[in-house]
Amino acid sequence: MKNPIDFYTSQKSELEKEATRLKNNLINLGIFRFAVFLVTSFLIYLTFDKYPDVFIITFLGITLFSFLVFKYIKLKREKAIVDAKIEMNTTEISVLNGDFHQLDAGSEFINPLHFYSNDIDLFGRGSFFQYINRTTTSDGKTALAKLLTENKTEAILEKQKAVNELSKKVKWRQHFSALASLVTVKNKSNSIVKWIVNYTTVLPSFLPKIQFVFSFISLILIGLVSFGFLSFSFLTTWFFIGLFMTGKFLKKTNHLYSETDKVRETFKQYHQLLNEIENEQFSCEHLVENQKIIQSEEKKASQIFAAFSKILDAFDNRNNIIIAVLGNGLFLWEIANACKVEKWIKTYKHTVENWFDVVAYFDAQNSLANFKFNHPTFVFPVITTSKKIIKATNLGHPLLNSSKRIDNNFTINAAHFFIITGANMAGKSTFLRTVSFSIVMANCGLPVCAEHFEYLPIKLITSMRTTDSLTEDESYFYSELKRLKFIVDEIDEDTLGKEYFIILDEILKGTNSKDKAIGSKKFVKKLTKSKSTGIIATHDVSLCELENEFEKIKNYYFDAEIHNNELHFDYTLKTGICKNMNASFLLKKMEIVD
Repeated sequence: MKNPIDFYTSQKSELEKEATRLKNNLINLGIFRFAVFLVTSFLIYLTFDKYPDVFIITFLGITLFSFLVFKYIKLKREKAIVDAKIEMNTTEISVLNGDFHQLDAGSEFINPLHFYSNDIDLFGRGSFFQYINRTTTSDGKTALAKLLTENKTEAILEKQKAVNELSKKVKWRQHFSALASLVTVKNKSNSIVKWIVNYTTVLPSFLPKIQFVFSFISLILIGLVSFGFLSFSFLTTWFFIGLFMTGKFLKKTNHLYSETDKVRETFKQYHQLLNEIENEQFSCEHLVENQKIIQSEEKKASQIFAAFSKILDAFDNRNNIIIAVLGNGLFLWEIANACKVEKWIKTYKHTVENWFDVVAYFDAQNSLANFKFNHPTFVFPVITTSKKIIKATNLGHPLLNSSKRIDNNFTINAAHFFIITGANMAGKSTFLRTVSFSIVMANCGLPVCAEHFEYLPIKLITSMRTTDSLTEDESYFYSELKRLKFIVDEIDEDTLGKEYFIILDEILKGTNSKDKAIGSKKFVKKLTKSKSTGIIATHDVSLCELENEFEKIKNYYFDAEIHNNELHFDYTLKTGICKNMNASFLLKKMEIVD
């Protein structure tokens, strides 16, 4: 497989050439358009009193100029898409070189009460979410956060297939994201869906017919006045009648406009994304199922959204003074557009939420697929039904540089607990997060950072980072007790314990050593009886005595050695109990104590 950086570099180079070509075309087109304007103006001046020459020249000039304007807008949009793709490939090169802290960190999703997200730095600066997130819609971003935190173990193989298939569609994914980036959307779909679903029609059902008849009469009057069959005063009177009718419903149409103006950009963005999903070929069951959701109506969802986008754009023309006055006075355009909006809402309110969900799904899946493409050496977990929860070869942390990362072989059976001791900075916490990430990634359908990974799907609960709370008048120790209570409640029933992999870092840190040792042992015994599986890291070597009491408790450690008055770590997981602690050495080394 081609190196991802080489691919992105090649793509960027090709796109930059295309951007240069489009830029030159835009310049040439702009010059030609200006020349057409000058020539048309000059010819109109020369033939100003010659009929029908002046009308023919004016018509041809305006037609050609309008065509060039349309062409210019189309070219400008193409260049904007290419520029967006250049930025994407630049970003991917930076991320693969370790620079990703400028990306969206998803800090709004930080939740200290979640099963594991706060403990493993799933969100925030330097987080896994910041590293993986490439969503371009607010709903896609939320969907990705949900995928990473939902702690579900169902349909992992189908999730893997979806990620794998999309990972190969790099150009399609980038085009999807580029289209989404062209429109800035502030509103989330849930507020839009809520408004649409709960919207009640306020305009009378007969209004569309009246508007049609009124417009038809206006056209007849314009024709009769133009040919001199009627006085202009008839048309003027009719015009004011139209303004009066528009004014009668102005309060209702104003309120409707204020609501639709909030969603206009969303539909402009989403109809393009729906079109991309509809026209792509998928084979994976999950992808095909989601694609079918937007094909459930007689028309394509993209066409339905595009039609509504045009209606909203037409409604927005009320801000044009000419259209607002002439259009409403002669054709009741504001009433017509308001009626079209209400008709659309009434027709599609039952299914619009599903369409938004499909776009969010593909946007989120694109981020997962991008991660897979960027890490060709990572492997999809082999789902098993054996007693082994995890059997990993060279398991590593997904965010660490492969040239510096130390990987470990790791195997743990169901209902077993590992007690891990070790010196400070020897690698215990990093290893706990490594195992945690492997579980989270496996459950999401992602490949994991390992050479080989066999997995019996299981949910994750951690307690690795507990803080006190001044706002809730809560001590550090009490916060930790609440966290442990949360874990116990989740695994309280016999059948539930089997579903969880529990990772703890230093139990009962907020109490004295003797009390801590007694309490920790009792808690570990309770976990063992629950039939759950897990890892407990500790500096309290007295916990290691539990290996002698329980067959399913095993001791492991990370070591530190002192050579030539320097600390050395190999970050390798070993069987047994750590003998070398380094706190005293570090205090002396840093001249904190004598």
